[in-house]
Amino acid sequence: MQEKKVYVVVPVYNEAPVIQKTITEIKNAGYDNIIVVDDGSTDNSYYRFAKMNVVPLKLAINRGKGAAVKTGMEAAKVLGADIVVTLDGDGQHNPKDIKKMLELINRGYDVVLGSRLKNPKGMPWHKIVVNYIGNIVTFFLYGLWVTDSQSGFRAFSKRAINLIDTQTDRYEYDSEVIREIERHGLKYAEVPIEVRYTKYSMNKNNKQNLKNGIKTLIKLLISG
Repeated sequence: MQEKKVYVVVPVYNEAPVIQKTITEIKNAGYDNIIVVDDGSTDNSYYRFAKMNVVPLKLAINRGKGAAVKTGMEAAKVLGADIVVTLDGDGQHNPKDIKKMLELINRGYDVVLGSRLKNPKGMPWHKIVVNYIGNIVTFFLYGLWVTDSQSGFRAFSKRAINLIDTQTDRYEYDSEVIREIERHGLKYAEVPIEVRYTKYSMNKNNKQNLKNGIKTLIKLLISG
């Protein structure tokens, strides 16, 4: 039986200090098909990852995480991906967790959601609160309860990447995917993931902090 082709999609915005380490970790975990999408960075992120034997893509302007992920997903489809994994470019996610996601996809699941809230040890309290509120809003809008609706660490089967159709470009994208799971009746599962909060990642202005989280929730309520 032919082995399924797995592509890892990494959205990047101003991650020059850590992006090479993130990519190296993904490769060390056994995944060489990596699509890195620069979301209009103003630093030299693109030049750092473009030379690392990845598929380098760059958006001309900063459109948002959702736009970067969607761009990477479309590229993966063109390249013949059977499974697509998405994870953040700041090093918070542990690529070793990809293995258990793929096991579930290979068992017939369409989407596997990495959940920080299944084991929130070390997770800042304000992130727990914002994510839980996000879960409630997502459930209210789309009727599907998940423990971490804002997680960017996910795996998708070929069926899922062909069916999921999202419209938003920024952090609302993560909740839109939940809507698409419900809309298409996709078989999904959640798995606990390790999240490594560092001084670098916590100080990132573009991350889903309390202020951005509230903005995302307001946009979800308006668009929903």
